[in-house]
Amino acid sequence: MAIDLAVRERFEQVFSHLSNDLKTVKTGRAKPSLVEDILIEAYGTRMHLKELASLSAPDPHQIIISPWDKSLLEAISRGVNAANLNLNAIVDGELIRINIPPLTAETREQLIKLVRQKLESAKVMLRQVRAEAKREIEGQKEKGGVSEDTIHLDLENLQKMVEEYEEKLESLAKNKEEELIFSSAPGAA
Repeated sequence: MAIDLAVRERFEQVFSHLSNDLKTVKTGRAKPSLVEDILIEAYGTRMHLKELASLSAPDPHQIIISPWDKSLLEAISRGVNAANLNLNAIVDGELIRINIPPLTAETREQLIKLVRQKLESAKVMLRQVRAEAKREIEGQKEKGGVSEDTIHLDLENLQKMVEEYEEKLESLAKNKEEELIFSSAPGAA
């Protein structure tokens, strides 16, 4: 049914949104994904950092940004520092260094709460998509030509899809929480 495909696509967008959102949560390990989507003022417009520089993490506690146009060093540094990620970008010659400090227990707990808030927000989006799809399915009654059994089956399929995507969202958040718990923890293997 066409509704299934459209709904699955919207659920996939919610999943993708949460996935991208969780990439910005620091785990105490340097990852280019922490900063790649920061918007930087460059060439009279706002561009993603990944469009302006190469990004690397030579060790677990440092991100290196190497702008292709060295005249953007200061703009990139300002953009990273202003991005509300609690990162400090330092210009070092022709590149920018960002040191990622190990997480404290308190910071780790705050970040886990943040992950759970982001998960809950994604679940709300999922429920909104479900509500819209349910209205659309139930709206077929007025159109005619659709049996009650077909409508009931479509509603069951919708619920199965919701449960599938809730599990995917939970799994994504659980993986991020584990990453937070076990990354750079004292004595972590």
